[in-house]
Amino acid sequence: MASLAEIRARLQAAESSKGGQTGGDNQIYPHWNMTEGTSALVRFLPDGNSSNTFFWVERQIIKLPFAGVKGEAESKQTYVQVPCVEMWNETCPILTEVRTWFKDPALEDMGRKYWKKRSYVFQGFVRENPIGEDKTPDNPIRRFIIGPQIFTIIKAALMDPELTEMPTDYAAGLDFRISKTQKGGYADYNTSKWARKETALTEAEAEAIAKFGLFDLNSFLPKRPNEAEVKVIKEMFEASVDGKAFDMERWGQYYRPAGAAAPSESDDAAKTAAPVAKSAPAAPVADDPPFENDEPIAVSTPVAKPEAGSKKAEDILAMIRARQK
Repeated sequence: MASLAEIRARLQAAESSKGGQTGGDNQIYPHWNMTEGTSALVRFLPDGNSSNTFFWVERQIIKLPFAGVKGEAESKQTYVQVPCVEMWNETCPILTEVRTWFKDPALEDMGRKYWKKRSYVFQGFVRENPIGEDKTPDNPIRRFIIGPQIFTIIKAALMDPELTEMPTDYAAGLDFRISKTQKGGYADYNTSKWARKETALTEAEAEAIAKFGLFDLNSFLPKRPNEAEVKVIKEMFEASVDGKAFDMERWGQYYRPAGAAAPSESDDAAKTAAPVAKSAPAAPVADDPPFENDEPIAVSTPVAKPEAGSKKAEDILAMIRARQK
């Protein structure tokens, strides 16, 4: 397990490197389902992967909207989530295009629509649970999908020189209170905070760790796309921007909407439609919480997204296509 000094050094290095750069399961605790004005008390645990300096891992996801699914009678907007390959320090074909849109104010709304969503995977115990319908699984070690707003609070405390012990320490760790309020019509977690008093794990919690062990958090990251899958991601992005429906036969062996089954291997169309070589199907990216946008530029107020089929959306699509030409 990494020391507090190592975590601080890594966080400081990450901040310095930024420079001037302008489905879920019962094991996941859905804190976003809390009622406004309530809070949950959680105790984070170390990563089961001892090579991870932190007690979390970062995910970067892009949500691609489609005008329904091709061939289905009822057409409604469908989302397909894909991993952003910048998570592995590779060039993302989507963000390479989208970054240019932010140079044009008329394309900013569309740019935010396709920008990556950043979240962080933690694990630990839920010590106070305000969600009445949430059922604790047999393994009480839960996973937490934390957005940038809460993560900023978590990280700030770790950089505080007055913090002397690791918050995940079994004997002298700190609880974290996730508090949900509302601001400007949106869920707000800025009142979340670390406990001031250190506490030890209970006997039951220690027994749970001994019985079930800690999760390797890396195992909950999406599969790293290979060259063929990156080509599919780019093709899906272009189809999404053009307002097309999701083609299950063409892309379903790689990525698909949450809950949708993969096309049959016996389907000749599924075998021949894709323009790239087949590979092992990428694991679907779980759609857990309503992710916060990791904005590429400062935004002071929420920006309304253009509605599908509206004149504004058509104008923006025309501008994007003109830039691509």
